[in-house]
Amino acid sequence: MQEESFVVGPIGIFDSGYGGLTVLKAIKKQLPQYNYIYLGDNARAPYGSRSFEVILEYSLQAVKWFFDRGCHLVIFACNTASAKALRTIQQKHLPYLDPTRRVLGVVRPTVEAVGMFTKTKKVGILGTIGTVVSESYPIEISKLFPDVTTYQQACPMWVPIVEYDEISTSGAEFFVQRDLNLLLSQDNNIDTIILGCTHYPLLLPVINKFVPSNIKVVPQDEIVAHSLANYLLRHPEIEQQCLKEGDIQFYTTDNTELFDKRSLIFFGEKVSSKKVPHLN
Repeated sequence: MQEESFVVGPIGIFDSGYGGLTVLKAIKKQLPQYNYIYLGDNARAPYGSRSFEVILEYSLQAVKWFFDRGCHLVIFACNTASAKALRTIQQKHLPYLDPTRRVLGVVRPTVEAVGMFTKTKKVGILGTIGTVVSESYPIEISKLFPDVTTYQQACPMWVPIVEYDEISTSGAEFFVQRDLNLLLSQDNNIDTIILGCTHYPLLLPVINKFVPSNIKVVPQDEIVAHSLANYLLRHPEIEQQCLKEGDIQFYTTDNTELFDKRSLIFFGEKVSSKKVPHLN
């Protein structure tokens, strides 16, 4: 009797734009043996200002696109998609699409890490306007750590600063210092700051200039990579279906030349992307 065979495929990494490349970079560093497909829905970015229904529609289209390319595991490396679409897709759509496949996000593993860092039970969250308005981090933190108080600050200028490679400018320092001061002024006992956007790890050199040494700054990239490694160890039935050739493919729904140029900022090395005409 022959063993049952199954088709293996890459791990899908999805983001509305470029920020998810910081997550992919960290994942590749920790788990270089796997194949990955990255998709940036740049043509429809940013997601943050869109309605729940639209974000769900776009995210579901992306999941189907990844599944069509053999992915058994998809990571939403996007805070907005993770906050507004992930749970609905997991609970309502996966059972019909394919109950053996998995879609994971970045909010939950980031929140789980909070307990390792905060001693004062006062946690600050920096994010885009969309992420802050969604209240996703305070809601998830209250579920896991009901004794933790959260404080939020939207940082609308941080994403364009990163995407236009203005990180080393006085303008970047101005906006980073301003928003950090606005956050920390909400409570003198904040001892942990979550960077609730996948762009923000690139601003760490600037952030660290203005954050007191007693405050722990928590970027998402390495946390998500570590969480994925643990997930694959705990779920061999998924891990066995992940292709291991060390290959990465990049796709965008917008201009490939611009994507490749800006990806260098986020991924740290040259990429060659292909265009996806449409996801719907």
